[in-house]
Amino acid sequence: MRQFLKGLVIAGLLGIMIAMTTGWALAGGVLKIARQQDSTTLDPIMTIQNADIWVMNNMNSLLVRVSRDGTTIEPDLAESWTISPDGKVYTMNLRTNLKFGDGSPLKASDARYSLLRLRDKEGSVMAGMFTDIDTIDTPDDRTLVINLKQRSAPFLAALAMFSAAVLPEQALKERGEDFGSNPAGAGAFNLKEWKRGQYISLVKNPYFWEADRVKLDGVEWSYIPNDNTRILKLQTAEVDAAIFIPFNRAQELDRNKDINVHMDPSSRMDHMLVNHSHKPLDDLRVRQAIYYALNRQAIVDVVTFEYGKVANSFIPAGAMHYNPDNFDYPYDPAKAKKLLADAAVKGLTLDLLVTAGDSVHDQIAVMVKDQLGKAGIDVNIVKQEEGQQWESTVAGEYDISVNYWTNDVIDPDQKSSFCVFGDAENLSYYTRYRNPKVTALVEKGRTELDSAKRRQIYYDIQRMAKEDVHWIDLYYSPFRNASRTNVVNYFQNPMGRFMLEDTYMK
Repeated sequence: MRQFLKGLVIAGLLGIMIAMTTGWALAGGVLKIARQQDSTTLDPIMTIQNADIWVMNNMNSLLVRVSRDGTTIEPDLAESWTISPDGKVYTMNLRTNLKFGDGSPLKASDARYSLLRLRDKEGSVMAGMFTDIDTIDTPDDRTLVINLKQRSAPFLAALAMFSAAVLPEQALKERGEDFGSNPAGAGAFNLKEWKRGQYISLVKNPYFWEADRVKLDGVEWSYIPNDNTRILKLQTAEVDAAIFIPFNRAQELDRNKDINVHMDPSSRMDHMLVNHSHKPLDDLRVRQAIYYALNRQAIVDVVTFEYGKVANSFIPAGAMHYNPDNFDYPYDPAKAKKLLADAAVKGLTLDLLVTAGDSVHDQIAVMVKDQLGKAGIDVNIVKQEEGQQWESTVAGEYDISVNYWTNDVIDPDQKSSFCVFGDAENLSYYTRYRNPKVTALVEKGRTELDSAKRRQIYYDIQRMAKEDVHWIDLYYSPFRNASRTNVVNYFQNPMGRFMLEDTYMK
């Protein structure tokens, strides 16, 4: 981390101390956050997009949650829990007097319905992480007994997933498919208004079990896809905070006395998806050629201004069972050309999807086009609004696509299940990659409780996926945010969650 950012951290801590000693009032108000992408749905089981998740995280509550520092699991709606000696029965004890945002009581039966819906509903994106659930009993309104088919090492972490939010059974049944546009939850904020393509407005939930902790009256997430426009609105105080600031604007913003730059530690990694269903990308030699043709260190140096680090695995650096010595592809354009020749591929042209208005993606695209061109691969850069880019990715209407991932929980099963497992719902992050040996290892990793053995399983998964070139690892980087200096405790934890329960404005 660069020195000026260290200074920001120190200044922020001093600011909090001064606030405590001088008696600043913790103001309410509505925090306005500018973001790059609009949400698509607020139904937690039907999405894995951060534009949806980061809003829902402050609208919903879970049985358990990831801690502020992103390293442990802590109580949320469940004040305590026990796990049977065989690891197959989880008994969750709910807090007293829990309520949803409309004031209706939150019962164990709501949690049961939410989890079974997550497991069973068609289109549930993360259902694969919950297939070990056999039955769920509710002996009373505050007790939930989850019976698993087999022991599951990542299950407690899975319960801290955004998709495992406890939702009101009645509202889910009454609203049906409209629930994603008209949601209800038990988090710090309720939905006030969603004007698609413009903003999502949230209002403080008076029934939140930690309502006394929340100082803001509300939050407004504004959709401003262009980086420059988003930053301009921050500079002119039209918004209070902005996310996804370009690396090359960080020092400029830091020189503004009214703005704080936040480079928060993250589980983020940027990558380039490769569509295995498109010929000749179904040929391993062609995918390997792309890897060898890319000078990823040069991309990191130019694009991230030294904030990033070349990624060597789909598991984020520092995450549980990440292998720092994983197999990787060095920059070798001569080898790239030979592999293409061996595959009898000539005159290859690939469509590269990037997000329109994202200056970081623009830089990556230009460098990828130049580097692949030197290996004999032409690149056609296709810019799409982020929502459209995602739709194209899901539909398989792309060759290669710059994208990114952030973990939601600390266990590696989440990313392994979604990115390399190859199941029918998410198609290995929509790359269409499938290796039965990797699939078997992912399943084995879920049931292995011995830490050393489990670590080796994930080491093997990382190596095999890299050998198969399931996608192209680009770089790891911090979360890139900025806020006005009157915004206090504005923080995004390593799992991507904005801790807005603790934020206030002075």
